[in-house]
Amino acid sequence: MNATKPSPEISALFQETYGAFWGERWPALWNALSEKELRVARMNRFSTGALPLPAWRTDAPGLFTLERPAAEISAARGPEGLLAYYIMDPASVFAARALEVGPDDTVLDLCAAPGGKSLVLIEALADGTGEILLNEPSMPRRERLKKVVQQYVDRGVRDRVRLTGKDGGKFALTHKESFERILVDAPCSGEAHLLENTEERERWTPQKSKGLAQRQYALLTAALEALKPGGTLVYSTCTVSKWENEGVVERFLAKKGDRIEGIGCVVPEGGERVEIAGGGEGIYFLPDRAGFGPIFMSRFKKKD
Repeated sequence: MNATKPSPEISALFQETYGAFWGERWPALWNALSEKELRVARMNRFSTGALPLPAWRTDAPGLFTLERPAAEISAARGPEGLLAYYIMDPASVFAARALEVGPDDTVLDLCAAPGGKSLVLIEALADGTGEILLNEPSMPRRERLKKVVQQYVDRGVRDRVRLTGKDGGKFALTHKESFERILVDAPCSGEAHLLENTEERERWTPQKSKGLAQRQYALLTAALEALKPGGTLVYSTCTVSKWENEGVVERFLAKKGDRIEGIGCVVPEGGERVEIAGGGEGIYFLPDRAGFGPIFMSRFKKKD
């Protein structure tokens, strides 16, 4: 992938900020963010439908690389009426699988929309008695999430899926130490989306990213309170802002290290491991090297 000059439509302050984060790598990374994102079709285990066109199986179970852009592919359903596959970034699948949900676990997806990661978690519960709560405070996004569950999840398993619309930062007020597995796929800067939204590009400031980092930390601390002792927590974003990634994790471990510890995981192909002060680690999937992403994730265990 060639490292061309980043888009002049982004402010000099933006380039200066991210150049400080990533150094000489930034021009190539920014250029990669501006290119068409790789998407895979993740097959739905509840559907017997098939992909309507040739696709290449990847090394990751259930994922297929598409020969045509996702926008050109029509929906396919099995005889049971459920959609056969969900189009998503492969790194998002890895982030959800890092939670290592067991079939009998009680699970919380704190920021669940649009639902791709939620489906990965739900499928992990299918063969047991586990339950999952999908939380999404935005009404329009929650309605779309509800539709995704209806379109993809078997009715018998759907009975163990609940949707709520609570403020994620206050979630533990009503769910103290209630879950064995929690995913916090936090709202973030999502720099790739700046390329698609002129208004967002014009509004960008360092303070906006720092404000998101404050919100992300609040979500993590709420998740910690809702997590059972010995439980697992995964934090993920789709940003390359180190304030929102390493910075949030470092603060979380510094403030809550008496109750939480960072735990590593196997790095899938394309992932880059980073060490974080306080005993934590993160994994990046970045488009300039992996060919997909961006996704950042970090995993924790609550001390007994």
